[in-house]
Amino acid sequence: MAVTRYTSMAYDSADDMVFGFAKKPVSYGFGLKIGAGYVIPEINYAPRPGTEKDPAKLRKEYVDYITKDVLDRAVTVGFPNVQLETEWVSQMNQAKLSAPVVEGQKEMCEKYHEEYGVNCGTRQTIPDQREADHGLRTGMDAAHQYPEKLFECAEIACENGADNLSCETVGGKEFADYAVTNGDIIAFLFGVGYLGSIDMTYVWQEFSEIAKKNMCVAGGDTNCSGANVAMFMAGGMMDQDVQKTFSAVTRAISAARTLAAWESGAMGPDKDCGYEGPIVKAIAGKPCAQEGKNCQCAHCDLQGNLIAQCCDLWSNESVEYHPEFGGSSVQCWFGSIGYESALMNTAIQLKQEKTLRDLYMYTDRTRGPEAYVLAYDHAYEIGKVIAQDGNDLYLRAKNAGLKAAYILLKGYESKELGLTAKQLDTLQDINKKLSALPDDADKFVDYAIKEFKDTVPNFNMKNYDL
Repeated sequence: MAVTRYTSMAYDSADDMVFGFAKKPVSYGFGLKIGAGYVIPEINYAPRPGTEKDPAKLRKEYVDYITKDVLDRAVTVGFPNVQLETEWVSQMNQAKLSAPVVEGQKEMCEKYHEEYGVNCGTRQTIPDQREADHGLRTGMDAAHQYPEKLFECAEIACENGADNLSCETVGGKEFADYAVTNGDIIAFLFGVGYLGSIDMTYVWQEFSEIAKKNMCVAGGDTNCSGANVAMFMAGGMMDQDVQKTFSAVTRAISAARTLAAWESGAMGPDKDCGYEGPIVKAIAGKPCAQEGKNCQCAHCDLQGNLIAQCCDLWSNESVEYHPEFGGSSVQCWFGSIGYESALMNTAIQLKQEKTLRDLYMYTDRTRGPEAYVLAYDHAYEIGKVIAQDGNDLYLRAKNAGLKAAYILLKGYESKELGLTAKQLDTLQDINKKLSALPDDADKFVDYAIKEFKDTVPNFNMKNYDL
């Protein structure tokens, strides 16, 4: 699949961005239209431990229990749309476990669409088990063949009825782990912003071709293995292991990486755990999935309302299948995201969508640095500097980091955003280090290779065709 980098913005202004509307909506499954003027709930789930040991049990768990429970609840409550997301457990990297699940979910969705009129479909998110020390590219991993299995999983998903193909790729993870642990923003820029973009481009060119030949929509990706790690380690108000200003800047850098999937043929939506979604949507105009206040079953964040501002799918993240007082866990959490989506859609119908968008945004705007840079006006500004040098994988990621630092410093100086002394020190150090870097990608790469070749565990230039 040809690669087309983004060098301009999809939206004329930040104010044009709002939940439920994407410049380039996508359709798939049974009646699903993503970004076409309304928000769709996306329910995410995990099977109970032990069910993965037997193909029949796993199929029953995913199809007869989880999928049926969700679709039954949609009919019961009157939710017209639902997207199911199956994030494959690692054992599903073989057809005997995964194919019956994908096939069965497709059949169940068709049944409920025909009998009850529910618009529905499945996103199959396949596992990326590649390990940097064994090799990220095909032919390198003699021990496990994980790169080959990654593409085999894509084939299995698409051949057996996936409506949307997605993944959480791990390119640059070895650098992200080192960078977050050591507070090294340059390592994050090189590993995630530059090397991660190279890897995502490599993977998604192939994914997009696989999806296309099987009449499946290639969805998108996220930097879950990098920026989300930084965000979760930065934690809440009581946590100090990672400074939140560091986490916020890594989120901006990660957007340049996430964008690479769409540049390589993917159509959207991106992954719900990609909190950088507002940035990449501003650039590409493709639908984005988000998670926030209704994903408390999986984790806590500091932008639970704000992140709903521009979403096209609204997700619960993931919940293990089990009984609750109100039904099964998937039914209860589907109810939570379904009613929130209904609120957004009612706002659209009453032409109050921008009012609700701004209420979401202002609720969390100053709750923390990461929420501040992801507020749609700031996300748009970060998107602009990425697109400004869209053909240069290094420079656009550097631009994003510098713009995020600038936004945070400006917010602090205007007294809109509060920062602790340590957060401010970290932010000023980040700004100083990023500002000192060259604008020439070759010079930066030469410097980074020398700097990190003996310090970052498992760094292998062959993983990135260098």
